[in-house]
Amino acid sequence: MKSTIEELSAFVTIVDSGSIMAAAQQLDQTTSGISRALQRLENKLNVTLLERTTRKLKLTYEGQQFLEKARKILSDLSEAEESLQRSNAEMSGLIRIDSATPFILHVIVPLVAEFTKKYPNIQIELTNHEQIIDLLEHKTDVAIRFGELRDSSLHAKLLCTSRLYIVATANYLAQAGIPKHPVDLMTHTLLGFSQPTHLNNWPIQINNKPFTIEAKIKSSNGETVRQLALQGAGIACLSRFMVGDDLKEGRFVALLEEHIEIQQQKIHAVYYQQNQIPKRIRVLIDYLAEKLQDDL
Repeated sequence: MKSTIEELSAFVTIVDSGSIMAAAQQLDQTTSGISRALQRLENKLNVTLLERTTRKLKLTYEGQQFLEKARKILSDLSEAEESLQRSNAEMSGLIRIDSATPFILHVIVPLVAEFTKKYPNIQIELTNHEQIIDLLEHKTDVAIRFGELRDSSLHAKLLCTSRLYIVATANYLAQAGIPKHPVDLMTHTLLGFSQPTHLNNWPIQINNKPFTIEAKIKSSNGETVRQLALQGAGIACLSRFMVGDDLKEGRFVALLEEHIEIQQQKIHAVYYQQNQIPKRIRVLIDYLAEKLQDDL
């Protein structure tokens, strides 16, 4: 038979407290119970751990050797229990998530209810910035960023990729005509971004040169650009995670598909480097990666 934690604890406590009676008081057990635990342990090991005299208890050579091992076992157990308790505690608290408005609305918001149901002690705070923010300055735990990453102070996990579509409504196209070639876009009302301006670089070429649009109507918010396009204000170039459902349900028509240079834009969850990422943040990032493992 193997020794039990109860027996090891009784042995170590007797040594530390100096007597069976003191150990019983410390462990809130009877003296006879502690004495029997020590006897069972010695019987299992087939050695005498403590020499008993009328005045005191004295460790034998074997007892001294075994004490060190017993202490380590109890210490490891205590550390494991504390680690688990810390882990459970880390499954509660606030997570601040930041991303561009369209990604918050179209991707994050539909997933929040399921996540908070799965982890009821975690609170979520969503913020949206169209520009890259400093995570520390804005007290942000996780940010969603698009394209290539340049900040070496950040950890990143690839969540998914998303391609671009050039879209317009059927009503707009009925009035303005359907562009058959990229050069035809020059005669259309184009919807674009005031910032970041690189979003005005569309994935097509005109005269073997990348096409940067001159937008007639601009916004810094991708969702605003989408709503403008849905109202028939012009042609827009937007990510699949924004317009995928619109295309499926016929609200948008995809244009110039045979001319588009399809590029899968990488979408990462980023967070500041730490020695140990809090578990609540780790489970959120893992959850997003699992849900978004297919391209958006």
